[in-house]
Amino acid sequence: MKLWEKDFEINAEIERFTVGRDRELDLYLAPYDVLGSMAHITMLESIGLIGKDELPVLLKELKAIYEQAVKGEFVIEEGIEDVHSQVELMLTRKLGDMGKKIHSGRSRNDQVLVDLKLFTRHQLKLVAEAVNDLFAQLQQKSEQYKDVLMPGYTHLQVAMPSSFGLWFGAHAESLADDMQFLLAAYRTANRNPLGSAAGYGSSFPLNRQMTTDLLGFDSMDYNVVYAQMCRGKMETGVAFAMASIAGTLSKLAFDACLFNSQNFGFVRLPKECTTGSSIMPHKKNPDVFELIRAKSNKLQALPQQVTLIKNNLPTGYFRDLQIIKEVFLPAFDELLDCLRMTAYIISRIEVNEHILDDPRYDPMFSVEEVNRLAAAGMPFRDAYKKVGLDIEAGRFTPCKDIHHTHEGSIGNLCNDRIAKLMADTLAEFGFDSVEAAEQRLLAI
Repeated sequence: MKLWEKDFEINAEIERFTVGRDRELDLYLAPYDVLGSMAHITMLESIGLIGKDELPVLLKELKAIYEQAVKGEFVIEEGIEDVHSQVELMLTRKLGDMGKKIHSGRSRNDQVLVDLKLFTRHQLKLVAEAVNDLFAQLQQKSEQYKDVLMPGYTHLQVAMPSSFGLWFGAHAESLADDMQFLLAAYRTANRNPLGSAAGYGSSFPLNRQMTTDLLGFDSMDYNVVYAQMCRGKMETGVAFAMASIAGTLSKLAFDACLFNSQNFGFVRLPKECTTGSSIMPHKKNPDVFELIRAKSNKLQALPQQVTLIKNNLPTGYFRDLQIIKEVFLPAFDELLDCLRMTAYIISRIEVNEHILDDPRYDPMFSVEEVNRLAAAGMPFRDAYKKVGLDIEAGRFTPCKDIHHTHEGSIGNLCNDRIAKLMADTLAEFGFDSVEAAEQRLLAI
């Protein structure tokens, strides 16, 4: 079944090529396609295009299809082009001509747009929750080990005193910034394109505000041409937000791999979270963080992939946009997997609390000594030279009792303020109102 078929059959190879992976990828969209249809036909009934007696019958069948989709039982049959065709086919099998009425006033163009936006909105909620879970683990570790010093590095050279409080907390604050990108992406996803049809509106007196409210969108994409133009643009913005999170994960994973190695020995992964070697019995490899690093680096290419597919398209719909689904839809599963695995490992990671017993790290206290001499009255440049000469001559004895008090330093992590940044951003998403709208729609 094809929603556009007439009195001729398309070449089988052309069909195979043009359908591509839609039957597989549209399974991601199935529950959202049904929600969009429920809102659309509720609106159609309000303007007289569906009978009052027909609406409850159609809604009942759509709810049954929705339950199948949520349970993973929804299937796009062989020969059926996409999720939209499958849903309409299931309705017409049960309800006859009544099922054919649901497409009035819309196109597959705005239908897939609303599917993508509803799907993306839900996935961003899951990502935001997973980011917040990892954030909480990092903050907990930051507080737990705030007094345990470790070397800080510049140019991969031992530089100045740092702490595990700073190290864990730095990655937590990075996630708080990532959440701002996620919020911006969510706001663009949470706008209703339904009613734009093929990108030029409809002669039917559609009530777009009604479908906006029914689906819990913040607002609509008002201009019908722009509603179509935002396909690809929305995915690009979301991809950049996901790439920002992936960048944080990649850096954390690299640090963990480095610090877990024998030459550093700053942290230790639980042995049950490592893998072994087929030839070296002593090995406990940090494969989990290596894979998180690789997957995160792959995710950082997502914005470029989406951009390169859409960047030379003029105004209007083109089939090129279908290919964006191939890289975009599965990316959420990969990011969520990385976030959840990172949180799991961080909650179990062990810290070496005696790193500074090793004298190789003594020079990292040189700045502390320079500052002590400067505070006692010696000109800073003279103090710098004296300490440098003492180190060269082997006369430097570090004082490891340090006191940093300014905001964000070893002795004043400001974790409570960072937590407030994260909480304030999370509160702006408005997930509760979206969930309430979807539940009301399903209860009609």
